[in-house]
Amino acid sequence: MGAFASREAAGRVLITPRSLTATGHPSLDRLRAAGFEVVCSTPGRQPDEAELARLVPQCVGWLAGVEPVSPAVIRASARLRAISRNGVGTDNLPMDVITERGIVVRTAAGANAAGVAELALGLMFACLRHIPLANAGIKAGGWPRLRGGEIRGREIGLVGCGAIGQEVARLVTALGARVIAFDPMQPDFGLPADRFGYAGLHTVIERAQILTLHCPPPKDGRALIGEAEIARMRPGAFVVNTARAGLVDEPAMLAGLDSGRIGAYATDVFPQEPPRALSLAGHPRVIATSHIGGFTDESVDRATDIAVTNLLESLAEAGADGR
Repeated sequence: MGAFASREAAGRVLITPRSLTATGHPSLDRLRAAGFEVVCSTPGRQPDEAELARLVPQCVGWLAGVEPVSPAVIRASARLRAISRNGVGTDNLPMDVITERGIVVRTAAGANAAGVAELALGLMFACLRHIPLANAGIKAGGWPRLRGGEIRGREIGLVGCGAIGQEVARLVTALGARVIAFDPMQPDFGLPADRFGYAGLHTVIERAQILTLHCPPPKDGRALIGEAEIARMRPGAFVVNTARAGLVDEPAMLAGLDSGRIGAYATDVFPQEPPRALSLAGHPRVIATSHIGGFTDESVDRATDIAVTNLLESLAEAGADGR
């Protein structure tokens, strides 16, 4: 009779983040203790539309990851009452359809900020000191000695000052860099004026020696960093992207790397994960990681605990108690 035979459908909660389907998590036991049946998508794999269309309509709650969700999946999910993200973004969700259906969406704001910020810092060091090239060269029997640079004294362009962007700013200013940031809200988080300041987006792009992205994609779907923006950048500037693949136009970035306008592109995110085409990921001046920004023990624990709490609260408010 399959995985859904043991309980009434009203008590099912779907789990789709890869970090949770691969190994589980103690916080998920709180859902079971509340009377819900926990159903997981394919372990360790991002579910596609067909799998979501099969699983989501049979659930009242959903602890969701970064997998793209189509409007059709939501429209077919008559029992769904709440979606709880184990991260901060909702750009993978069709929010207009979700709002129309009256489904509650909650996010785990700030849960992965430290992990993503530390990866962004690590990618900056990897660019500055040519760490991947040195490592690969030694393993190939060589002894490459590429002159690098120091982060102290650099001007770091930062786009997006949410929880992650703020943490990046704190880290790099503590190391002696100066941050010039763009954020429409311009939050004040207590950094000294001689180390941190706001400016327009074009100014940030033009002045940055290292540009790091910590914002959602523009609502019109265009890339934030395209051919025109790359043309504005300092020759040899580094770009770090631990946010969303859609922020960067891939053909424009490839052209910038090939021309030398971009010194290196370090990214943790790709349009398809894993990437099917390696034209960008395989470029010699691209440093690629496999969407591991929030994939630390600490970040997973925080995000899962917050996401489970949010989901239980939302289902209780919606009258879905799993019984």
